[in-house]
Amino acid sequence: MPIRTLIVDDEAPARALLKHYLSSHSDIEVIGEAADGFEAFRLVKELQPELMLLDIRMPKLSGFELLELLENPPAVIFTTAFDEYAIKAFEANACDYLMKPFLRDRLDVALDKARLRLTSNAPAEESPVNKLLENGPLQEEKLQRVAVRSGQKIRIIPVNDVLYFESDGDYVLIHTAEGRFLKEKTMKFFESHLDERQFVRVHRSYIVNVEHIKGMELYEKDSWTLLLSNREYIKVSATGYKALKKVLNL
Repeated sequence: MPIRTLIVDDEAPARALLKHYLSSHSDIEVIGEAADGFEAFRLVKELQPELMLLDIRMPKLSGFELLELLENPPAVIFTTAFDEYAIKAFEANACDYLMKPFLRDRLDVALDKARLRLTSNAPAEESPVNKLLENGPLQEEKLQRVAVRSGQKIRIIPVNDVLYFESDGDYVLIHTAEGRFLKEKTMKFFESHLDERQFVRVHRSYIVNVEHIKGMELYEKDSWTLLLSNREYIKVSATGYKALKKVLNL
């Protein structure tokens, strides 16, 4: 049976080139193409591909945001013009990471890895990451937005709109002026991927957007509370107070 494959890239020439390269592989069946993450999300649910060739930087929804929203994502080969996402790509258990422009032979190697993954559930190789690291440090991009599922819809939340993040077991509640949204991530993930000049972990349960702080009040000895722009009060730990003072230059 051919491997049911979906191509996701916002550039039509890139999709056409991939489709041309894949046409020489009799065991690869291209069952669809998507020009953005929203279309890809719909096609993955409808077509259930086994393999996805996925661009990373796309309008509306990035490749990583798409994978976060899929309950059972297919095997993935990332195709991108940027090397700074390599580590994150392999953390997402990618089969391979292709830097544009790439030759047909390089895609063939990636397809071999995907075939191996699909037949044996083999883990991703680390060697491509090491090769990239040898060429210099890779930059970790700070979060600019968070994609969440709300029923059958996808919602994109700019981090500037987030009032605070709240720990909720294995999930994180994202509080905005428009409501609360659940995300399957850890507080540690958000703490390490948000701009530390804007977001401060003020308590083990809370990461606050300092731009929405309207005041701070002494609750009791060595215990403070924050007043946010939505009139909510947030507890601040002693450690959180020290971190907050540093960011706010108090």
